[in-house]
Amino acid sequence: MGILCLVLLFMLHLSWSSSSTVPPPSSHLCLPRQRAALIQFKNSIFLNDYCGDDYYNDYPKTESWNKSIDCCSWEGVKCDELTGHVIGIDLSHSCLTGSLFADSNNSVFRLDRLQWLDLSSNRIDGSLSSLFHLHGLQRLNLAFNNFDGAIPSELFTQLVRLTHLNLSFSGFSGQIPNQISLLSSLVSLDLSSFSFPNFTFDGRGFDMLATNLTKLRYLVLDRVDMSDVAVTSFLNLTSSLQRLSLTICELRGEFPSQVFQFPNLKLIGLGGNQNLRGYLPKTNWSSGLESLDLSYCGGFRGLIPSSFGNLNRIASIYLSGNLFEGQIPDVFGNLTKLTSLRISRCNLSGPLPLTMFNLPKIITLDLSHNRLEAPFPNHDSDWLFTLPSLLDLDLSHNKLAGPIDRIQMPSSLQLIDLSSNDFHGPLPYSIFDLVNLTSLRLSSNNSSGVIESDMLSKLTSLQFLDLSNNSLLSLSTRDDDVNHSFPRLATVLFSSCRVSQFPGFFRTSNLEVLDLSNNTISGGISKWEAQGWEALKVLNLSHNSLTTLEQFPGKELELLDLRSNLLEGSILSTCMNLQIPDLHQLRALLISENRLTGSIPSSICNLTVLLILDLSENSFSGTIPECLGNFSYNLRLIDLQMNDLNGRIPDSFQNSELTHLFLNDNRLEGIVPPSLTNSSKLEVLNLGNNKLTDRFPHWLASLPSLQVLILRHNRFHGSLPHSIGSSNFSSLRMIDLSGNEFTSTLPTELFRNLRAMREKPKGNHSDLSFYKYEDGKYITEYYQTSVNVTTKKLEIELIKTAAIFVSMDLSNNQFFGQIPEEVGQLISLQMLNFSHNNFTSPIPSSFGNLVALESLDLSSNKLGGRIPSQMTKLTFLSVLNLSENDLVGPIPHGNQFDTFGNDSYIGNLGLCGLPLSKQCNNHGEADPLAPSVAEHEDSQVPFWQVVMMGYGSGVVLGLSLGYIVFTTGRPWWFVRAVERDLQYRFTNWIRRKRPKRN
Repeated sequence: MGILCLVLLFMLHLSWSSSSTVPPPSSHLCLPRQRAALIQFKNSIFLNDYCGDDYYNDYPKTESWNKSIDCCSWEGVKCDELTGHVIGIDLSHSCLTGSLFADSNNSVFRLDRLQWLDLSSNRIDGSLSSLFHLHGLQRLNLAFNNFDGAIPSELFTQLVRLTHLNLSFSGFSGQIPNQISLLSSLVSLDLSSFSFPNFTFDGRGFDMLATNLTKLRYLVLDRVDMSDVAVTSFLNLTSSLQRLSLTICELRGEFPSQVFQFPNLKLIGLGGNQNLRGYLPKTNWSSGLESLDLSYCGGFRGLIPSSFGNLNRIASIYLSGNLFEGQIPDVFGNLTKLTSLRISRCNLSGPLPLTMFNLPKIITLDLSHNRLEAPFPNHDSDWLFTLPSLLDLDLSHNKLAGPIDRIQMPSSLQLIDLSSNDFHGPLPYSIFDLVNLTSLRLSSNNSSGVIESDMLSKLTSLQFLDLSNNSLLSLSTRDDDVNHSFPRLATVLFSSCRVSQFPGFFRTSNLEVLDLSNNTISGGISKWEAQGWEALKVLNLSHNSLTTLEQFPGKELELLDLRSNLLEGSILSTCMNLQIPDLHQLRALLISENRLTGSIPSSICNLTVLLILDLSENSFSGTIPECLGNFSYNLRLIDLQMNDLNGRIPDSFQNSELTHLFLNDNRLEGIVPPSLTNSSKLEVLNLGNNKLTDRFPHWLASLPSLQVLILRHNRFHGSLPHSIGSSNFSSLRMIDLSGNEFTSTLPTELFRNLRAMREKPKGNHSDLSFYKYEDGKYITEYYQTSVNVTTKKLEIELIKTAAIFVSMDLSNNQFFGQIPEEVGQLISLQMLNFSHNNFTSPIPSSFGNLVALESLDLSSNKLGGRIPSQMTKLTFLSVLNLSENDLVGPIPHGNQFDTFGNDSYIGNLGLCGLPLSKQCNNHGEADPLAPSVAEHEDSQVPFWQVVMMGYGSGVVLGLSLGYIVFTTGRPWWFVRAVERDLQYRFTNWIRRKRPKRN
């Protein structure tokens, strides 16, 4: 043994002697050259001024670097225990900032044998390009930084021995160099980032990576743009892969199901790739799979395989937002390690599997937005959730039915969402024993009974309560309710229930959101009732029967909704002498559809952070305050429509954020204010039904976002300028100039440049939504704008559909000349109305291209020629009016044209063929000798029945029609034709005689 020891000592001495760079054992491992390089690096970097303030608890590790201490003991520095070489640098969360590769001479990377470097969570302003000299580097981690610029390809050509590379959340951006495929020893690669996309991977580069990196076990590329990568490339990845995370990468196509069968796979994350499709394999899953995330890909379909029951190591399954269908297999009872299961927003149906009620470690169970039914055929059976770890339960938006009081919940629950089902009966008392409950959502069911204050008082942790849309549910109004407090309760949604007066037990100083809309509350809010609402930010009392607002609740209010009540008098006196200075936080004031009178006070312009102002459908009079266009720098919507306002529109618009302006249906005069050109984001402008006198405001073409322009029923006159067709008008998808006094031909440039009407509607026009409580479940799409259009012979209000409706109405003017062929290029048009003008020449054959058209009115013009046969291709056309023109020839047949009656063609003496009674001759023209109707035998009907046919047009007309039948022998269908013709002519006569509002 002694000889062996001597031999070993001699060999060790030789090894030390053979290398001048390897030091003998000592208490100081760090080599002087490497220590000096690290000190020089420390002196060349800068620290973030906000170090230590952010979420990740960054702190400056380099401050511990001191020349008097062995550098191998410095924080973030790791040395090889045998040789003393620095093999690792970990500067994660060290507050370093700036650019990474500014100076190729930085001494920190003269550490030629460095094996591991970690600069995580830094913001570096140093010179680190000497990194490329570290040819022996094995680990490089620069995660959680704020670096500038792209990754240089030299990083991969010089550091080919890297085994671990982490550049996640580092701030780098741009194309990932294809040379990354040279890192053939790489075991772990993480290039994920906070935002999409910092990095971009091209198809060729990823193909090379997948083929060459045969040792790869961890691949994390979250939020990297991989839209150019073919998903079949993943089949080339090594079968030793354990973690594959590719969330929100813009992957598209059919994902190969074989990837799920990689034998060593533990995690696969593909969530957020909205164009990714695929199927789940029925067999041969990776037996070690622990996490599966396919959420919101949108295209994974088919059945959920029963082979899920074999994944006995799996802890989380996220399949929400896909097209899975059929029943959930009853195999989840085997998944004893499952903690989170989310399969919401799919097409699942059938009963809930009973085995889901027995998962011992389940924390989150979300099966919402499906078509699932109760697990028991007998709805009187109890639901017993024996889930001891369950915190979040979401079964909302399904078809679950039965008595809700038979559901037994585990005491661990913190969130319950059973909304939008068909549960009925009183609420279960067991729910009010869940002392850990923070959120309770039972809206849109058939629950009944009265909620007493002592029931809710047990829920001491409750923060969010939603019981709305239960028409048989009411709140207690007992006097002793005020004795209970709810210190954590912040949001109460109790709309569309059976509430007739304000409940006393919600008077808590912490309440932030209160929604009691769509109830039967009458009277007003007194000072006593508003006590305890001082912290309110959102108050919705719309659609009730309130007459006064005696006390304004709180000074923190951001949204006040009093729409559709019975408020009377002036706005100041009705709304508690509206103390504007107290409302410095108000962002939305909605008081439409009331009975308010008087003028709009100029003090309303003190609401300097207002986003939405809606005073529409009242009886306000007087002029619009001069300050209205510039009082709030962030104002998005002004709605004063359907009042009795007069005078001029103020020419004071300075707000560039304004997107919606509704001043229609008033008595406004003068011109359209040119200062609206400052509202560069304006999308909707409705000035219809006023007394404006102006030429067409040509400067509107300078508004690039304008989508809806309504100037109808005013006194606009003159010609349309050629600038109306400029490229800046290309966003228009609704234009209504009807009922004015325009006189000109139509400029062809208008139709050539209306790109929004020439393309398929994208529905990118958004209604205003600016609050999002609880993941947007409260006020998403809260304020929906609407416009009126006249189509299908009716004036209808478009609300949500206004986002995609495309229409043009130039009717009731004095336009003349030809209808340009270019109109036929507006293939997205759904409604076109050129009626009551002086257009001549034939209908353009290009109208056959208007394949989306639903309503076409060209009546009361001087159009001649034949009806183009190409128009039979308009398969969506449901309303056609070509009456009162000079059209000739046969009426085309086929598709929708076979459904139109006589009234579509009345007043065109040269037309012939069905549905008209006038027949065509051999030359395709109206035959003057042909009888107007064919004689039919056995067509007589009793006189009284004919009279009743005409009763809708009046007794005299009915009796006259009966007389015609029995004195001339005309058949009953002739009577119907005459009746329709007389009704049409009578209606038009009344319309012409009726005085215009203006």
